[in-house]
Amino acid sequence: MFDDEIRELASAVLAACRARQLTVATVESCTGGLVCGALTAIAGSSDVVNGGLVTYSNAAKTALADVADTLLAAHGAVSEPVARAMAEGGRLRLASSLAVSITGVAGPGGGSDAKPVGLVHVACAGPDTVRHAEMRFGPLSRDEIRRRSVIRALEMLLAAAQD
Repeated sequence: MFDDEIRELASAVLAACRARQLTVATVESCTGGLVCGALTAIAGSSDVVNGGLVTYSNAAKTALADVADTLLAAHGAVSEPVARAMAEGGRLRLASSLAVSITGVAGPGGGSDAKPVGLVHVACAGPDTVRHAEMRFGPLSRDEIRRRSVIRALEMLLAAAQD
């Protein structure tokens, strides 16, 4: 189901978290649970993965990850502030050491001049900091945008687990 690159990254995340006794949660929009799926595809991941939230709609972002309506109204779902809030809300809601979030425009439609297809925000929250990355993958296929987003999210989790 997942390619070798994703499986290797997911395994590395789990190993790094085990070494530091960290737990992980995911909060995903445009990837629809693929990051959590990649982690839980590895046997024995239940000692690290607390859970995942698929917050595809704004209502779900608010209800499940405690993202403020005012933040969504001010910045839109595909934005750095919302990605950061999703990660922190998911970390607290699922009582995890780390949480990663993804929100973006995977296409092929739904983009705009301000937020084109391929724009993705990833954030990773830990107890003391929230990291953020913005990617502009361009007009790739939906599957490829989602695949690259999963890779970036796993890379951010790995970096946070190794700090």
